[in-house]
Amino acid sequence: MRAVTVTDYGATPAVVEMPTPEPGPRQVLIRLRAAGMNPMDRALASGAWKPLPATFPMVLGADGAGVVEQLGPGASRFSIGDDVFGQLLIAPLGSAGTYAEYVAVTEDAPLARVPRGLDDVVAAALPTAGGAGLALVDLLGPLAGKTVLIVGAGGGVGSFATQFAANAGASVIANVRVRDAGRVRAYGATETIDYAAIDLPDAVRQAHPDHIDVLIDVVNAEAPGFAALASLVRPGGTAVSTNYVADVEALRAAGITGINFALPTSSELFERVARTVAEARVVAPPITRISLEEAPAALNPPQARPASGKIVIAV
Repeated sequence: MRAVTVTDYGATPAVVEMPTPEPGPRQVLIRLRAAGMNPMDRALASGAWKPLPATFPMVLGADGAGVVEQLGPGASRFSIGDDVFGQLLIAPLGSAGTYAEYVAVTEDAPLARVPRGLDDVVAAALPTAGGAGLALVDLLGPLAGKTVLIVGAGGGVGSFATQFAANAGASVIANVRVRDAGRVRAYGATETIDYAAIDLPDAVRQAHPDHIDVLIDVVNAEAPGFAALASLVRPGGTAVSTNYVADVEALRAAGITGINFALPTSSELFERVARTVAEARVVAPPITRISLEEAPAALNPPQARPASGKIVIAV
């Protein structure tokens, strides 16, 4: 089978031929049709993130969608021919990568069936981005009547978080480039701020002198940038970082709940996301489809930084 791999952390990604895996006990063999690209894939490929345990050559990718082609001994959760999708960030990393034509994985992995009528490419865009967007809103509890600033609202996670928050009754301030303003307003955002045209903290402070209730920051990877935005949150509010840069103790001292968010992957979460998309209660962000051969280049700058939406490999 063809797969996109790296031979070590920081090595150059390449499309290589590998043996097609055989499903072991209680495993399923999935013929992948699509794989969603995520920032964590780039962090692995570049060596910026070096988790253990890992195996090399490492097959990149965690999000995928495809069809169950073979069952290992004792596997009974799925049937041959089932369309499934999920996030396969499974130890050792590289053993269940989705930038490939096939993957063999335990049937207990966070997999869900693709709802009728949902395209595999769309399904592959959902697990990490859609799952995070929904889990963030679940975590924050009732949002009706609250003002929520979403930093990075035009990307994958931000697009879903904007919709789920708006559907929950929040007044959403979306931090996006001007070209994405119309799209996120269609998602339900009540305000948009172009971070390239104006200082974001100043703009929010001027529009909301009494402060905001919630910050969801999926962009800032440095503590000072996040802290500047967290200062916009009123005492009793919540500031969430998806990049683990929230100083929880300092925020607590200011009367703010600080959260470093980690995605709680589960089949149930992914089923909920897929159902809302299949029922058109939320929509996937714009998807750029590429081939497996184009994936290595898409992992590197400047291609690695799409302005908005998702990149999905059509396998």
